[in-house]
Amino acid sequence: MRKLAIGIAASGALALTGLVAPVASAADTPNLVFSGITVNSGKAIVAGTTAIVKVPVTYTLARPADLTIDYKNTFAGVLLYRGTLKKMANEMEPEDAPTCTTTATTETTVTESCKETLTIDPEGYFYSAADATTWKAAGVYSHMDQDNDDSDGHISLGYNYDVWGPLGSGVQVKRAARLTANASPEPVKKGKTITVTGKLTRANWETSTYSGYTSQKATLQFRAKGSNTYSTVKTVTSGTGGALKTTTTASKDGYYRYVFAGTSTTGAATAAGDYIDVQ
Repeated sequence: MRKLAIGIAASGALALTGLVAPVASAADTPNLVFSGITVNSGKAIVAGTTAIVKVPVTYTLARPADLTIDYKNTFAGVLLYRGTLKKMANEMEPEDAPTCTTTATTETTVTESCKETLTIDPEGYFYSAADATTWKAAGVYSHMDQDNDDSDGHISLGYNYDVWGPLGSGVQVKRAARLTANASPEPVKKGKTITVTGKLTRANWETSTYSGYTSQKATLQFRAKGSNTYSTVKTVTSGTGGALKTTTTASKDGYYRYVFAGTSTTGAATAAGDYIDVQ
């Protein structure tokens, strides 16, 4: 489990001093309400093996009017996790402070509209295929009290945090897919047979590579030269190593490609069209 941004400083100080941060009591728990959480504009998070993924998160935060959140000693935000609050199997958390705008104020409560960004490095966040699932959202608040002045022969550090969840409907995390297509022979005489091969692979987070995705349906499509529209030719099932192969009859110049619609754990993919010259 990764540490919250505010917790990084706290854990470093704890390691040096051997102190144990106290656990917040119910009386210390601030009255924070996180609502209207939207992750990645409601779309699935699709991640490959190396490319950084930026995930926008928006939400409404209602906090006590006398509670100051300065994002130095106090922090509030939204994280994503799988598992349970008590035992998170994995989590994704904001590294930077959110941008919040006050939308309403009463004598007791301040309501803010907040935006934050989760910066996801697949190599640092995803470890196995189990991470391709529905993640839950949670609101988090942390507070650190620290006295580093040792001139009086004393230092202190207290670090508390509160997490509320699950909130909202969660978000699906998917493995990115890749798809290729190659039509041959080229050129080919009209009426002759064309063989279209390809390969469907998806991110393997355990090895940081792309592995063949077998037994999956991919659609072979054709776009005639001068046209902007692809039409479906047939459906092909990927074999060993994600291999795709089928034949069709050459009729006119144009482009062939494979399209994969995606699954509950894997994102969609579309191969670049491969041009065939029909004579």
